[in-house]
Amino acid sequence: MPKSKRAKIVHLTQVSKKTRQHKDKLIDSIRDALPNYQHCLVIRVDNMRNTHLKDVRHDLASDSRLFFAKTKVMARALGSSESDAIASGIELLHKYLHGSVGILLSNRSPNDLVQYFENLTKVDFARAGVTASRSFTIPPGVVYATAGEVPVEHDVPLEHTLEPELRRLGVPTRMVKGKIVLGDENGKGTGHLVCKQDQVLDSRQTRLLKLFGVCLSEFRVQVVAYWSADTSQVTEVDTSGMDVEDA
Repeated sequence: MPKSKRAKIVHLTQVSKKTRQHKDKLIDSIRDALPNYQHCLVIRVDNMRNTHLKDVRHDLASDSRLFFAKTKVMARALGSSESDAIASGIELLHKYLHGSVGILLSNRSPNDLVQYFENLTKVDFARAGVTASRSFTIPPGVVYATAGEVPVEHDVPLEHTLEPELRRLGVPTRMVKGKIVLGDENGKGTGHLVCKQDQVLDSRQTRLLKLFGVCLSEFRVQVVAYWSADTSQVTEVDTSGMDVEDA
């Protein structure tokens, strides 16, 4: 008797694995696009967010093109030696292709792009594995929506429906007259430390930070180095002072 398909489980989260053809197509796309641009930049992205990256693509769409792939794939596209480089001197970018980086092809001045990315910083909710940029503690007393991030007169008590979740996340709260209270309702006692500065956050901590609207993550893009077609040279960028030096 044939096996019934009625009870078959279909995992909607499954995605198709990228094949060799997909990687070759991406390599060809980078190589075909390079002659249309004057500069090839290696950019590093901290705390990647697709929504913010879409804004970058939109802002630079008129004169630039952005590629993100595995570093080995991007290195193969540009070339890792003088013999297989797609342009003279561009193989020197190979040593910068590691970590969370991408390739930006552009006709815009590299100095303008450095300035653009320096002004691009956006705050966001931290994800698990991110290092906390500061400490955060829920103060004792009635628990407010921002947990002390703004003055009490400009805040509102946290919704009572969230009290079970707070306890599930390890915060010793209780209900008093329809309000969530930590410690004594008059504000006596110790607060609850959610995270310390420079501590690597876990999923429980990031959930608590998001509940109180605390953003400890910064989406940033930095230009690491760039190659220019007119000079065939690679220039390393010192992001601390925007100074550059030829590689």
